Amino acid sequence: MKELGEYFKTTRVKNGVSLEEAAEDLELSISQLENIESGNERAFEDVYKLKAYIRSYAKYLGLEADEIVDEFNDFLFEKTSKISLDDIKAARKKQEEKQEKKVKSPYTKVYKEKFNFLPLIVALIVIIFVALIVFIIIKNVDKAPVRDSELQSIGRYEEVIV
Repeated sequence: MKELGEYFKTTRVKNGVSLEEAAEDLELSISQLENIESGNERAFEDVYKLKAYIRSYAKYLGLEADEIVDEFNDFLFEKTSKISLDDIKAARKKQEEKQEKKVKSPYTKVYKEKFNFLPLIVALIVIIFVALIVFIIIKNVDKAPVRDSELQSIGRYEEVIV
C-alpha cells in the first residue's frame, strides 16, 4: 500500500497539483489524501470506501483506475491471507465481549416468539370428534329396515301358483 501511495504522491506532484487542491476537487479531507499517500490503510474504517477513494483519486490523477484498484485488491489479499486463525478467533472473542457489555433494556430486547400448540391441538380434537359423530350418523341413517316379511309372503304365493 505504501508503494501505491508513493505512486499517487509522485504523480500528483508531477502534475503540479497541491494536496489541498486535490482534496477540494475530490471532496475528501486533506488528512484522507495524506493517509492514502502514506499508505495508512488503518486510518479508514471501511475498506470499500477506501477502494472508492483510491479509484476516484487514480481517475483524478489520470492513471489507469482499474489497474490501480487491482493492485489494491492484491495488497488486501496478501494482507488478509497472512492473518492467523488465532488472530481471527481473538478478534471474534473481542467483538463478542464488546456486544455483551452493551446495556440491554427490556424495551429493546428481542423476544423469540413461541408457537402455541394448544389451539392447534384443540382444533384437531374438535375436527376428529365432529367427523366421528358424522360417521356414526351416516352409518345409522343409511340402514334401511330389512323387509323380510314382504319377501316371505311373495315366496308363499309363488309356491301356491305353481
